[in-house]
Amino acid sequence: MLRKLRLSAAALGLALALASGWAARTAGAQTALDFKLKTTDGGEITSEMVRGDVVVLAFGSSHLGPLSRQQAQGVQELADEFGARDVRVYWVTTDSDKPQARNYASDEQLRAFARKAGLKAAVLRDPEGSLFKRTGADQLPAVVILDRRGAVSVPVVGGHDPKQSLVESLTERLNKMLGAQ
Repeated sequence: MLRKLRLSAAALGLALALASGWAARTAGAQTALDFKLKTTDGGEITSEMVRGDVVVLAFGSSHLGPLSRQQAQGVQELADEFGARDVRVYWVTTDSDKPQARNYASDEQLRAFARKAGLKAAVLRDPEGSLFKRTGADQLPAVVILDRRGAVSVPVVGGHDPKQSLVESLTERLNKMLGAQ
């Protein structure tokens, strides 16, 4: 009997540990996300700099071809629509900054890509994909929205079809976050 109680207690302990791990991951979406990313023009954007604003991080890669250009154009439309309303919009590239990597793109190549796509919003670099992974996104392209506290607003929009307007797909959600009706 004592052995059965110990096994039951152990099973309960394991179940609670697994549940708390799940809860921690879920709650992690509610905590502020700290980051520091370089821009392609030599600057940097940090989480502290944008705290208090709603932030849209559109993750992509210049190596996705036309898909990337369409996403970049959608990002610019979103920036044009919401930029004056305390929404910061960034295109975050996961292209590597290491010349030996298969998905390498220099800052100049990324600036040329942005010009060609009509993207005036800042291009940030997440070359190891560490911020991308911490947001809960799991496929490119992806759109992650941070609330005014800097927490990831779920759900993350993974695999967003750039043919669908970002403005149309995110307006209702952004308006709610901004307190607009």
